[in-house]
Order: sequence, then C-alpha cells, then structure tokens
Amino acid sequence: MVASGTVKRAASVSRKTKETEISASVEIDGSGLFDVSTGVGFFDHMLEQLSRHSLIDMTVSAKGDLHIDDHHTVEDTGIALGQAIARALGERRGITRYASIDLAMDETLTRAAVDVSGRPFLVWQVAFSSPKIGSFDTELVREFFQALAQNAGITLHVTNHYGANNHHIAETCFKAVARALRTALEHDPRQAGAIPSTKGTLSA
Repeated sequence: MVASGTVKRAASVSRKTKETEISASVEIDGSGLFDVSTGVGFFDHMLEQLSRHSLIDMTVSAKGDLHIDDHHTVEDTGIALGQAIARALGERRGITRYASIDLAMDETLTRAAVDVSGRPFLVWQVAFSSPKIGSFDTELVREFFQALAQNAGITLHVTNHYGANNHHIAETCFKAVARALRTALEHDPRQAGAIPSTKGTLSA
C-alpha cells in the first residue's frame, strides 16, 4: 500500500526485438500479485516467487524464440523487469536502500544482499550440480539476475551457502532476492523524501 502523500511507484515497459517481445509492469508498493506468462514453465514459477515475496505486483508477458532455447526470453525478461523497476523508483527518494537476508529452504541456504544504488553490479556465487532443472538451463538463473541488476540499477550479491537440490538452490535465489528487495525498496520514515546518499543522487 502506498503511504499517504507519496507518489505511486509503478511503471510499465514494452520491449520488442527480432528475438523477443516482452511487456512488463510493476507496482513497487503492491501485495505480491502476479500475472506471468513467458512460455517457460520453471521460469514462470520463479518470477511468481519473486513477485510474491517482494510484494511487488508484477505483470509479465513474453513471447520469444523458444524454438532455439530459453536464453533470449529469460534475459530479455530480466531487462524489461529491471527497466520497469528503475522507472517506478524514479529518484529513489526515501527508500531504505540496503538490505540482506539469509533464506532457508529445506536443506538449502542462500544469501542475497542489495544496494539500490543506481550503480549496477552482480556478484554471483552460486553453483549448480546439474546443467538442467527439468528442461530449464540452470545457467539462465544467473543471466536473469545479471539483466535485472544491470537494468534496475542495483548492486546485487547472491551467495548459495549450501544445498543439494538444484530446484531448491534456484528457488532460494529468487526468494532471497525478493525479500531483500522488499526491505530495500520500502519507504524509510526517517528519510522522509530524502535521497539516501551523501552525493545527493542515486543516479548511475
């Protein structure tokens, strides 16, 4: 829910190339509602986790060259979602900015730390024991977060401490990032409308 006196933080992005056609809409101060359709079942499941646990309402529609593989669809969805988040945040006034969490799921533990800094960077310390989860390429988990971080303008560190099940490892990455984003993007009541930086800007 948007706090009284604040501007609604929402944005939509449409992106079309010869490889994909993506539309993505976000509402930062949502309740985790999602409507996701990319044609890649496992990826849809992960995006639903990202929305539900960040409380960012997300609508994503993607049509891609899945006859080749899932790469372009996953990466370009990350680009569009990242751009939508960046637009919705605007100058990033009043945000908490920093957050981190260790997230457990059964035998797996993964940490995500974020700085909504305007300076994109990804540190990825996650290894999978198999190249596939069902038909989904596990290397695409990193590709998604690289595209998301780059286009949202966030510094993102993801570390899998341990885990045996590759589905659980991937899912904890999405859930941990979601929970860290939820905290980092929240309005800090002590910041009022200030930009949380001594530079006075969180632009790249």
